[in-house]
Amino acid sequence: MKVIVSAGGTGGHIYPALAIINRIKQMEPDSSVLYIGTHNRMEKDIVPANNIPFKSIEIYGLSGKNPFKNIKTIKSFLKSYKECREIIKKFNPDVVIGVGGYVTGPVVYAAQKLGYKTFIHEQNSIPGKCNKFLSKNCTKIGVSFKSTLEYFPAGKAIFTGNPCSESAINSVAIDKAEFGFTDDRKLVYIVMGSLGSEKMTEFLVKSIYMFNNKPYDVIFVSGKSSFEMIKNNEFPKNVKVVPYIDNQSRVLKKADLIVSRCGASTLSEIIALGKPSILIPSPYVANNHQYKNALDLTVRNAAIMLEEKDLKGDILVRKIDELINDSKKLTEMTNNLKELYIPNSAQKIYNILHEMVDRK
Repeated sequence: MKVIVSAGGTGGHIYPALAIINRIKQMEPDSSVLYIGTHNRMEKDIVPANNIPFKSIEIYGLSGKNPFKNIKTIKSFLKSYKECREIIKKFNPDVVIGVGGYVTGPVVYAAQKLGYKTFIHEQNSIPGKCNKFLSKNCTKIGVSFKSTLEYFPAGKAIFTGNPCSESAINSVAIDKAEFGFTDDRKLVYIVMGSLGSEKMTEFLVKSIYMFNNKPYDVIFVSGKSSFEMIKNNEFPKNVKVVPYIDNQSRVLKKADLIVSRCGASTLSEIIALGKPSILIPSPYVANNHQYKNALDLTVRNAAIMLEEKDLKGDILVRKIDELINDSKKLTEMTNNLKELYIPNSAQKIYNILHEMVDRK
């Protein structure tokens, strides 16, 4: 199978794309893959590090605050669209796959205009603008939540789950000693998304001294940009602050409790691994989709949600203390998460792609 894959901006798009690529290569070792991403976002480093051929295009997202920036965005889209047409014609794939982020716009749109089969995957409960736009002419669409099916044309969308879940199940757990911790203490893992959150980091840094002398350890992933602001701070001995963790499911496997934003890929890993969590949706994302993502878990008593506007004083630390010592509640969450788990997501997506190519 020859495939072009495009996804970018955040780990929430990139890692599902890598999971799909890995399954394609596992099923068809002779497959050829080309990844198209942005020139200045995370994928430019992550994808080549995974030995996947990578081409970059200069593309920017639409701005809701500054319409003048959108002039540059439109120009970059038109230029990228022309570049993508040439790349696609030269590579001549069996199928073109978009896994989220504005970079997929010119890639998948060019493929559709050239008559190639296209597949997009939506990780969030509410689709982004790009996927809504591309869905009209897509061959097939995969979604992570059943509730998302209603947003797409009938007959095109398929409930596949998120392929990151399989990667999480198959990952090898970390040795806590890597972070200076031991197995005889519980672990709380705090992560605010692959890009971090300055406001949340500021709140957590102010709160982090409260973890001193707690009977559990804490790993706090701040995000690379926020880490620069706090790396010289002194933290309690039972707290380890890092800018980023590649393949975070290795840490999730060892964690007893997770405090996280509500990006779809992180939630898919939480569900797959059955890990109790406190979810803090970002209020700065399109369509408030992280809140809706979290709601899918909280209404089933599979997680607890705290909104950012309610984070004051020691509320988060108190909630962590309360939950990590409530074995009955933790077990209830784990059992409810098992009911939400969709196994073999990457395999389901591969099967769809294989059928699309076979019918070409």
